[in-house]
Parts: sequence; C-alpha cells; structure tokens
Amino acid sequence: MNTFFGLLNLGGGEIILILALVLILFGAKKLPELARGMGQGIKEFKKATREVTDEIQNSTNEAPYSAPRNVIEAKRASETTPAEPSAVAPQFGEKKA
Repeated sequence: MNTFFGLLNLGGGEIILILALVLILFGAKKLPELARGMGQGIKEFKKATREVTDEIQNSTNEAPYSAPRNVIEAKRASETTPAEPSAVAPQFGEKKA
C-alpha cells in the first residue's frame, strides 16, 4: 500500500485531506454502504476473472473434437456409392413411380 501512495506522491496530510473530503461529500451514513458496494464489486470481478481463467485452462486441457465413427463412415459411404435413381427427386416432366 505504501508503494501505491509513493507512486502518486501522496503524503500523510494529503491522504487525510482526501478522506475528509470524501466524508464531507458522502456523509458518515453512506460510507459503509459505498465500501460494501466496492467490496462486492471487487469480489464479483475476481470471481469473473477466475471463471475466465478456469475456462481457458479447461479448453486447453481437453482433447480436440473428433466426429463419431458412424458419421465418418456414413460420409465415406455416400462419397463412394452413387445415389440410387429412386432416391433422386423427379425431374420436371417426369412422373413419380
């Protein structure tokens, strides 16, 4: 925490002044509500971040998708054997059998 204030060049007097201004602007009754809301917001942010990182890790650990064998075999069968004439839709001018 001291590093943060050191980066902003804030001393003890400036921090007390900022806290006094916040107290004057929001009042003593609103400060606990604001702090509670900030705490819940930070908690939700951490939860969402954790869920995203878990999802990324799970997706990298899973095996890549492979189609089921029956789908692959059906595709090969349809590519190697021609369609039967009865399965083809009738052309214009032809009658159904």
